[in-house]
Amino acid sequence: MARGGAAPELCTAIGSVRLPNPVMTASGTVGHGAELARYLDFSSLGAVVVKSLAVYEWPGNPPPRVHPVPAGMINSVGLQGPGLPRWLAEDLPVLAESGARVVVSVWGRTLDDYAAAAVALAAAESPAMEAVVAVEVNVSCPNLEDRGSMFSHSAAMTEAAMAATASCGLPRWAKLSATGDLAEIARAAVRGGAEALTLINTLPGMVIDTEARKPLLGGGGGGVSGRAMGPVAVRSVFDVYAALPEVPIVGVGGIASGGDAVAMMMAGACAVQVGTATFADPRASAKVLAQLARWCASRGVDRVAELVGAAHG
Repeated sequence: MARGGAAPELCTAIGSVRLPNPVMTASGTVGHGAELARYLDFSSLGAVVVKSLAVYEWPGNPPPRVHPVPAGMINSVGLQGPGLPRWLAEDLPVLAESGARVVVSVWGRTLDDYAAAAVALAAAESPAMEAVVAVEVNVSCPNLEDRGSMFSHSAAMTEAAMAATASCGLPRWAKLSATGDLAEIARAAVRGGAEALTLINTLPGMVIDTEARKPLLGGGGGGVSGRAMGPVAVRSVFDVYAALPEVPIVGVGGIASGGDAVAMMMAGACAVQVGTATFADPRASAKVLAQLARWCASRGVDRVAELVGAAHG
């Protein structure tokens, strides 16, 4: 135990990936590059997870794209992005220059899309690729080869999507949704080559414009995020950790304070991501990190790793 409020050791390991601390940004909340560099010292965070990228440019959904909901927000941005080639040329060098450790989030509508994204990353010759520590494979995407059903709703398709990204040559994390038998989906992701799991993605939801008598968002439904989904994310992490204690978990969903991060780690996460809180305060992830360190110091916790899975007894 720490003595006299000594600073705790914050280093964490997510499989083969070693980070100086367990706090990251969440995909989709800090853009594709260094847009928030005026507010955040990216090098001080464990890592920066960029907005999900396909191998091609993608326009996303029509507006309106975001709307507040109680204790959170709903978005239907639709994975808008410049595509991996342009991102590699324009955004990654700026992130690398900032000192960020970068996690690239990739998505696709077909297995070939995932495979092509992996090939593009493996073929990238930019020196800035040295800043990339892992690839987060977002499998919470419609599968055009299966009538639009989400990849993450099927163990077989989750495994196939993960296997399709094997050629990227980097550690891969599977980002999963809270759906069905999550532990079985998690096992499938690991069979497909996932070194770690990111739990969880947004929850499906919808807001109705009662005057217009139709869905409010341009894309119809959307993903709900924010404080209200925190207990769902904590339960998801807790259950998957209990089923697969040997698999590293990155917890995401509803984290807006150091206490939220502590709870997520006690449920079984070895690292956390701060997402929706960033929209209200672009410095949110740095504040969560500082609060987490103070929490540990005030309670005599020597190493933040001591918290991982502590709620399981």
